[in-house]
Amino acid sequence: MEAVLIVAIVFGSIVGVIIIPFWLRSQERIRVQETLRAAIESGQPMPTEVMENAARNITIRPAPSASRDLRTGIIWLGIGLGFIAMGIALGYEEPDATIPMIACAAFPVFIGLAFIVLSFVNRPKS
Repeated sequence: MEAVLIVAIVFGSIVGVIIIPFWLRSQERIRVQETLRAAIESGQPMPTEVMENAARNITIRPAPSASRDLRTGIIWLGIGLGFIAMGIALGYEEPDATIPMIACAAFPVFIGLAFIVLSFVNRPKS
């Protein structure tokens, strides 16, 4: 019974910390869009506060750039190197832990290297 409670608390905290804020934000966006739609359909002029709030709620993904790819690549590479360091550190106590941790580190390392290569490929031609 205690194990089930612990698992429920762990997954419940994940839901509470990650998923619920996204859901609340999406509900706020829906309400703002409904308000704007009702105002537009009735022909009322838009107050500037409403337009500023609506503009803040609209998220536009920035265009890819070489510096952004380089930053992302360095972050992924750092995550992979952290997994490698953790595997080496765990290897002192448990020698069989090093190889699986290095294998897990391969994914973020190669993602990071791919972003770094993209940063050089996407450099502006000038």
